[in-house]
Amino acid sequence: MRYHLITLGCQMNLSDGERIHTVLKEMGLVQTDSDSDAHVVGIIACSVRQKAIDKVYNQIARWNKSKNHRNLITFISGCILPDDRERFLKLFDIVFPMSEVNDLPGMITSFGVATPASLKLPVKGIPGNEQIFSLWNIQPDYQSAFEAFVPIQNGCDKFCTFCAVPYTRGREVSRPSGDIVNQVKDLIQQGYKSITLLGQNVNSYGLDKKGRELNFARLLREIGQTALQMDKMCWIYFTSPHPRDMSDEVIKVIAAYPHLANQIHLPLQSGDEKLLVKMNRNHSMERYREIVHTIRKKLPHATLFTDIIVGFTGEDEAQHQHTIEAMKEFRFNMAYVAQYSPRPGAASYRWEDTVPVEVKKRRLHDLNGVLQETASKHNHQTIGKTVRVLVTGSDRKPGYLKGLTEGKINIRFQANRTDLVGTFVELKVTGSNGLSLEGEMATVNITAMAPE
Repeated sequence: MRYHLITLGCQMNLSDGERIHTVLKEMGLVQTDSDSDAHVVGIIACSVRQKAIDKVYNQIARWNKSKNHRNLITFISGCILPDDRERFLKLFDIVFPMSEVNDLPGMITSFGVATPASLKLPVKGIPGNEQIFSLWNIQPDYQSAFEAFVPIQNGCDKFCTFCAVPYTRGREVSRPSGDIVNQVKDLIQQGYKSITLLGQNVNSYGLDKKGRELNFARLLREIGQTALQMDKMCWIYFTSPHPRDMSDEVIKVIAAYPHLANQIHLPLQSGDEKLLVKMNRNHSMERYREIVHTIRKKLPHATLFTDIIVGFTGEDEAQHQHTIEAMKEFRFNMAYVAQYSPRPGAASYRWEDTVPVEVKKRRLHDLNGVLQETASKHNHQTIGKTVRVLVTGSDRKPGYLKGLTEGKINIRFQANRTDLVGTFVELKVTGSNGLSLEGEMATVNITAMAPE
């Protein structure tokens, strides 16, 4: 039997999806890249964005139509709001939270599916937070040979008024630090080059276990020290921190360990003080400014990424202008700008969505224009320099490969060698094109850098 899995949303969903791959393969199912020849099809959904939910409805409509001429079992999990879940129960055969992924084989076999694992089903009913620990204990079926995601926490206690995550993933739960360090160590030993620590608010790691667990800075130190002792080239990232919990100690630790990558993703959401209060962000512009100042001082070569929401309920032109000014001041290398859309469950869902769609689109265009200016200026300054790049695959342009710098800036270069994918190369930057770079080969050491 074959299965096909679609993953939508953030990197946490990608990590969850890798554990579903493991569960399905242990059942004896075989992965297929096409849903047309699959017997079991599933989606890891994201209720945080309306566009992602729209994709789910379009996909399940197509799958249910195909049931008229073939047998097919459909399932859905991931970040799902209660209202969406109620609708999905009528559309999908199986709907379950990720905390119950160990029960998925039993759910599938209840449809009469016989697999080699039918007699080895897990025990149901794991209580409370032990469910998420059970999920973390599943060995991921990594979908890349050189890039891996390591969850360090689940859930969120911040309750930003625009966000649905506390209602889809629950309150913050920190994973045991020993398990995290061991997983990172294993990945480095296996030759993984890019490792990302994941959480809704990674820098609040350990706050739910004060006195019993490391804080985030100490966790980073443990990981940085482990990587240093192993003496294997890799870049270790984390996403996403919250400005409220971002400490100078975290930045100092990154500066102290070469394997901790010089790249910070620090969501701003708005450059207006009143909107930050309305969003319940619990930090001021001055505090954000202090964090950026420390990053620039301690990590002068680090790239700075952010998230911005345009058209939040009640945002006027003056407040939008404040965000434009903030983007110019902080000179982001990348900004993920999204139009506000009310999500059921979030506090702002009860408020009138006062900003017209055409205004949101125009404001998004404004901010993307500022991003092009700031990112282009930074990228132009790298022309002529030699940078280390992790080759990630073939570029759309024939005869070219693409990769990422340590700061996660996209770069492409001419090469017909697919054996370079998953290795580090040295490239001389020859040009920039807005948010990306062009380069040419300088040196490469495949033997030393290829996965073992």
